[in-house]
Amino acid sequence: MLEVSHIDAFHGAVQVLRDVSFSVAEGEIIGLMGRNGAGKTTTIRAILGLTRPRTGSIRLAGEELTKLEPHEVPRRGAAYVPQGRRLFNGMTVAENLRMGLALHDSGKDVLDGVLQLLPVLKQRLTQRAGTLSGGEQQMLAVARALCTEPKLLLLDEPSEGLAPEIIDRLLDTLIALKQRGVAMVLVEQQVKSALRVCDRILLMENGAIRHEATARELAADPVPLERYIGVHR
Repeated sequence: MLEVSHIDAFHGAVQVLRDVSFSVAEGEIIGLMGRNGAGKTTTIRAILGLTRPRTGSIRLAGEELTKLEPHEVPRRGAAYVPQGRRLFNGMTVAENLRMGLALHDSGKDVLDGVLQLLPVLKQRLTQRAGTLSGGEQQMLAVARALCTEPKLLLLDEPSEGLAPEIIDRLLDTLIALKQRGVAMVLVEQQVKSALRVCDRILLMENGAIRHEATARELAADPVPLERYIGVHR
């Protein structure tokens, strides 16, 4: 579904991504993990066209993304759940969801499918987004992205600041999306969460992928986690 090949990216004169390559299959969840400044969010931004790679290729369902303007990438099937959610807090839940539906002029059938996946929002449609709990706001951010009918979902620290029971609900949602064939790239600092839902985990350091392993391999041998993240699990 997604093929990232030999990406180099810079912030001004400073190189922030170094020969980054990985793939994500349909219905696969890939975790990007590493210390702050390792290059995880910049990798997401490169896929979205928000940080333009200087070299390399990024293809989604066979189509090259690096030549597109950022506003064109979502129309090709990539959706983004940013760190901090970035909702329209003064708008209702329903109005936020309509922003996602508008991308492909999608209708009630798409909305109903999203609300079936995230039923907590059904009772909040007329409520302003800024008055929701933190967990409900995160669910809304995911729902808004899903309203664009993505092939690829990119999530940046979705469990940040959430209570454990809300994190569990969010992870259950990601597993359900995986079963529907959605490919996902998950930037996550919580090792336990990443090991639960990810098929493979890429450990980054200084803008490069230094280690790749399945979640099962890292659960059995956490030494790479200690080296590149500084935690056991």
